[in-house]
Amino acid sequence: MTAQRFADGPVIPNFGKPSACLRDNGWFCTDWIHEHWGDTLQPALIQHIQLTLIAVGIGFAISFALALVALRFGFLDPPLGVFTDFLYTIPSLALFQLLVPLSGVTVTTVEIALVSYTLFILYRNIVVGLRSVPPEVLESARGMGLTRRQTFLRVELPLAMPAILAGLRIAVVATISIATVAAFLIEDGLGAPIFAAIGTPDLFKTELVAAGGLAILLALTADALLTLAQRALTPWNRVR
Repeated sequence: MTAQRFADGPVIPNFGKPSACLRDNGWFCTDWIHEHWGDTLQPALIQHIQLTLIAVGIGFAISFALALVALRFGFLDPPLGVFTDFLYTIPSLALFQLLVPLSGVTVTTVEIALVSYTLFILYRNIVVGLRSVPPEVLESARGMGLTRRQTFLRVELPLAMPAILAGLRIAVVATISIATVAAFLIEDGLGAPIFAAIGTPDLFKTELVAAGGLAILLALTADALLTLAQRALTPWNRVR
């Protein structure tokens, strides 16, 4: 039977006829998006969200710790600021390549780079926010008998929240953007279908537009959610 099959020629599965939009390489073929949402676009979107959340979460924790150190020991603020500035000036592709010998072609390499870029934005905003608390407010808090920890949690941190959340919004949107370049190194995130579309001979437009549109939509959604969170956490600004 095997010999007969080879004699009759190869068996070509019938996948159906492509739509006119796909034949013409249209910019937005809904049939392709519907067919490949579950195996291409949705996994890439979830991976992109994970890359962003991990990077911003770690970056925020590091930045907050560095900001507290800088406020406690003022002479450390300039070198810490210069260090975060330096990290932000390194092009993403160059930083990926510099990290590969240390951590390999892995998600860890991508996350290290993404975390590095968040430090510049988050550290500056946290420091500025905490330093913007009026001295007379701190003096009043001490006069009310609040401890140093209570003053920080009940007075300084709430008043610094607008600047901190503003920095967080910028860091999240920037990380979503930079994470698309991670596909240069790993096949994770929305950059993967974007690079795949660019790599086709005729530039597969639908995949490029769909993946790029999801990245833009993700950034807009994240910014809107953080804006709502900022309004909820700083009601005094809304009243003002």
